[in-house]
Amino acid sequence: MSYIAKPVVHHPALPKNALGLTHRDYEGSMSTLCAGCGHDSITAAIIEACYQLDLPAHRIAKVSGIGCSSKAPTYFLGRSHGFNSVHGRMPSVTTGANMANRDLIYIGVSGDGDTASIGLGQFCHAVRRKLNMTYIVMNNGCYGLTKGQFSATNDKGSPSKKGEINQFDSIDLCQMAIQLGAGFVARSFSGDKGQLVPLIKAAIGYKGFAFLDVISPCVTFNNHDASTKSYSYVREHNMASENHLDFVESKDEITADYAEGTSTVIELHDGSKLMLYKLDHGHDATDPDAAIAEIRSKAKRGEIATGLLYVNEEQQELHDVIATDRRPLNALPQSDLVPGAKALEAINARLR
Repeated sequence: MSYIAKPVVHHPALPKNALGLTHRDYEGSMSTLCAGCGHDSITAAIIEACYQLDLPAHRIAKVSGIGCSSKAPTYFLGRSHGFNSVHGRMPSVTTGANMANRDLIYIGVSGDGDTASIGLGQFCHAVRRKLNMTYIVMNNGCYGLTKGQFSATNDKGSPSKKGEINQFDSIDLCQMAIQLGAGFVARSFSGDKGQLVPLIKAAIGYKGFAFLDVISPCVTFNNHDASTKSYSYVREHNMASENHLDFVESKDEITADYAEGTSTVIELHDGSKLMLYKLDHGHDATDPDAAIAEIRSKAKRGEIATGLLYVNEEQQELHDVIATDRRPLNALPQSDLVPGAKALEAINARLR
């Protein structure tokens, strides 16, 4: 479906931002994700954030890896630069692009498998280098493209749709990001647009490494045996052939709207429950130790702390740390790109 172009025509009365652009101008292709997928809600939040920030599309570069999450950039900012990299390597590709052109706004989209497993090393070094980018993880706790196996962020003791229990401790990417030196760390829920959009806007506006972990339920692997639309029921009653044809029934988007300093319980499509806690203004977001303690204390109560967890307003980004030229590489003259033998000798002398 992503090859089907959306209609160009739109109502002339659609609201426009300061650039004279509508929300449609920030959209991409039609989504091929499962109906009700939380990733589509995150896509909508990114579109809304960029629209409100009056960002010109040609100044944005979106980079992704592999997974359901990494398909999402196809569905937003269709007029922006984009690069779909290999599994777990989005941070490395973004680093190279950022070094070549510091003038672009970089939005990296990844998943919990793409980041917390095969791409964990890439993630760690992007954080410690203070790469100037917005790093969004669409966190559903499973590998949605390969039948829903547990990912490294899945909580210990939680069951799969088949009833298998996860035996391993989860990786908390927000805690890891804080410990590695990220300057902006936040967590949200895909269905909480009122919280998610401002966090994305703040992350994009932050100069340095901004990390946003978004809990995004996977609807495909939450089906239950009692449903006549479930995989098990259809396969047991299918007399047409021996081929197994997977069908994912449409489900409604899960949303949440609750006050700061309070908790709410979200019921997922399979009947399991997720408890969220929204931080209030009493939380000191400038203290990394307090942020980690807050995450852990809520986790012990079975809650997920959401909101701005930590921010360092004085952090330098990578270009400032290594003192790169303020001009993009493609704007440098040949004399600067190839300074000659004397300049090379001076560089080598410093390394001896």
